[in-house]
Amino acid sequence: MQTYEELLAENAALKARVAELEAENAELKARMAALEARLGMNSRNSSKPPSSDPPNVAARPKRKPSGRRRGGQPGHKGKTRSLLSPEKVARIIDLKPPECERCGARLEGDDPKPTRQQVIDVPPVEPDVTEYLRHTLPCAVCGAKTTAELPPGVGASAFGPRLKAMLAMCSAVYRLSRRTVEGLMGDFFNVDISLGSVSACEQTVSEAVAAPVAEAREHVKTAPVAHADETGYREVAAEGGPPRKAWLWAAATPLVTVFLVHAKRGAVAAKELLGSFAGILVSDRWSAYTIIDAAKRQLCWAHLLRDFEWIAEFGGEAAATGRALVERVRLMFQWWHESKAGSLSRSGFRERMRPLMERVEALLEEGAASAHKKTAGKCRKMLELRPALWTFVRREGVEPTNNAAERALRPAVLWRKGSFGSASERGSRFVERMLTVAATSRQQGRNVLDFLVAACEAHARGEPAPSLLPAASLSTAA
Repeated sequence: MQTYEELLAENAALKARVAELEAENAELKARMAALEARLGMNSRNSSKPPSSDPPNVAARPKRKPSGRRRGGQPGHKGKTRSLLSPEKVARIIDLKPPECERCGARLEGDDPKPTRQQVIDVPPVEPDVTEYLRHTLPCAVCGAKTTAELPPGVGASAFGPRLKAMLAMCSAVYRLSRRTVEGLMGDFFNVDISLGSVSACEQTVSEAVAAPVAEAREHVKTAPVAHADETGYREVAAEGGPPRKAWLWAAATPLVTVFLVHAKRGAVAAKELLGSFAGILVSDRWSAYTIIDAAKRQLCWAHLLRDFEWIAEFGGEAAATGRALVERVRLMFQWWHESKAGSLSRSGFRERMRPLMERVEALLEEGAASAHKKTAGKCRKMLELRPALWTFVRREGVEPTNNAAERALRPAVLWRKGSFGSASERGSRFVERMLTVAATSRQQGRNVLDFLVAACEAHARGEPAPSLLPAASLSTAA
């Protein structure tokens, strides 16, 4: 029979074991909650793309059917193709009926207002080939032989500036593979070109636009407002090893957008992209952007809304806080869109926002004190960036979302998916430079091909390339 001391010892051991099991149980519950949270992440409560959503995730609600038939509605003014002016028409053919369709009598004369119908087609393309016969002539005085120099701008390459620019655009703007570009050149333009030549032409174009892109990057660093974002990328290691993880960064302003492929996602890469940026930076909460003071930042409320929706999916206190935050943010966006549309004045918007801002911050304080660790952690991180929450309310010209940078990255993401990244460092430079040229040219309403041709021609002559900056382009045009 056990003694009293033995029973006390056994009881103490059992209590210790129970405490150990309770701690283990709490740890397992926390792990299970974390795994369930990860399992429940989708495009509506995180930054995951909609294409990654599993079948059980309900699609975003669509507008209710209006009951109207497809196509143009009664009273809608239709759109038709405008006729080209006569000077832009290659040929005009008069068509006159020879006889009356009713009695068969011969018809003569002219219709003062004939019906105009234009047919646009593309003629068969034959490459414009120029052959230079470089004569080598002996000197009658000393006997030395001299070979004629090529004209300025004509180098050793067998391909001219426009063809090089088109090749680069096919790869970078229209996201065709090099093998597809090789076939397209033969099928459409009767140009026989190898894969190696396609790559060489891309490199020439990359060198031609290097200076304008560098100038554009410096311009963005001085902008009053810029949007920044980054996405994953793949790049072959410098020593020629297997592809490694890299990052494609974008910084967007209203008229200039620049890109950077960098091996890092941290502050080092952000510093290279933004430099000593002194304007207002719109971005998500990624820690790399803390190189900019919170008072000169604007956090993306679309990202914050997804965080709040994620919090709202938990039970209990955390869910209530999340739902309250979601409700306020949606109301905020409603007022913002009314302000943008002009139905709500800027002063009226600010007046409405005052109590909402106070309530959102109070809810974040509640969330930071929550027993749910994930909710508390997210809310604390947001409160650390409190000055960056409401910059768009205080400063006109600042957007509450980072949509500008995300839209700029979409073509780059599609290119990355089709090309699987860069096979060399010079390939990465080609990617960032061409993305910069294409995005910036389109923002300014400039023809991308015309800019690339001009840059290639200048490069061949050893002259400075045209600028991508809006002010410089306007002064040049004038």
